[in-house]
Amino acid sequence: MQEITTIGLDIAKSVFQVHGIDAFGAVIVRRQLRRSQVLPFFRKLSGCVIGIEACATAHHWARELEKVGHEVRLMPPRYVKPYVKRNKNDAADAEAICEAVQRPTMRFVPIKSPEQQSVLMLHRTRQLFIRQRTALINAIRAHLAEFGIVAGIGRHGVEKLLDLITRGEDERIPPAAHACLMALAAQLAMVKRQILEADRRLLAWRRTSKTSKRLEAIPGVGPLIATALVASIPDPNVFRSGRDLSAWIGLVPKQSSTGGKERLGSITKAGNRYLRSLLVVGALSVIRRAKQLGYTRHPWLVRLMERRSVKIAAIALANKIARIAWAMMAHNESYRTPLPASA
Repeated sequence: MQEITTIGLDIAKSVFQVHGIDAFGAVIVRRQLRRSQVLPFFRKLSGCVIGIEACATAHHWARELEKVGHEVRLMPPRYVKPYVKRNKNDAADAEAICEAVQRPTMRFVPIKSPEQQSVLMLHRTRQLFIRQRTALINAIRAHLAEFGIVAGIGRHGVEKLLDLITRGEDERIPPAAHACLMALAAQLAMVKRQILEADRRLLAWRRTSKTSKRLEAIPGVGPLIATALVASIPDPNVFRSGRDLSAWIGLVPKQSSTGGKERLGSITKAGNRYLRSLLVVGALSVIRRAKQLGYTRHPWLVRLMERRSVKIAAIALANKIARIAWAMMAHNESYRTPLPASA
């Protein structure tokens, strides 16, 4: 039996598919493994290249397989899909992964450490709590509106409604409805406390990360964006330039060019949706602040907003922030305020 050099591993919850080849491309092994059989199987093999799609549990298996002496490469599933021949199944997927991992132009996903995944889990948990808070507030407003009780939009309006529910003196609310509203108000208070706790934990982690603190010097970048960038990008040198990072986040325009004619459309919205939304919100805060204080520090933004809408300017500024962040992370530099252009 010849030595296996490359393996495509299709991971799942319980059943894993292995497709291994030798240096000449001949198929050596094609079999299924139960979850408990995966690590014992790979411990028996000499070091080889293992390709895995970057999906759920991929980073865990990548770390475990690297511990037993293998080189693991994670790939975006959309880059593997073209190599599936036909009749999609586990065996065909593993073969496609094995084929894709050998391509010299393939792009790979850096393996995240447990600490980085923990920080991202904090971000996702906080985002889940925020969505629950919004749903609870909308439910309270909608239920009270059925009894003719309406408050103004924003935080003060919600606080007015919660105060009315707590006092329980409004005769328009029947007792059964008041009990339901009290339960919703208690749930809302608990979710708010959980959001504050998640913020506290993120700030505590941010104090231990030098890179995160350096990124906060960029206009529009606060602790939330800085910690998300550091946790999402284990190795910035995986990207050749800041534009590659912006493309990964989905902040560059789509291209549909042919016959020498270049056509650019809206942004791709590919890649990391959470980072993209954070960067756009940060860019909007810079624009809002610039409107209040004047555009003296942002002449580039002034010229852009003279010919484009606020939303387009925010996307362009978010793209610029991502490029600056890549340069600072890749070269280990601090933020330098751009010098004004000479007359």
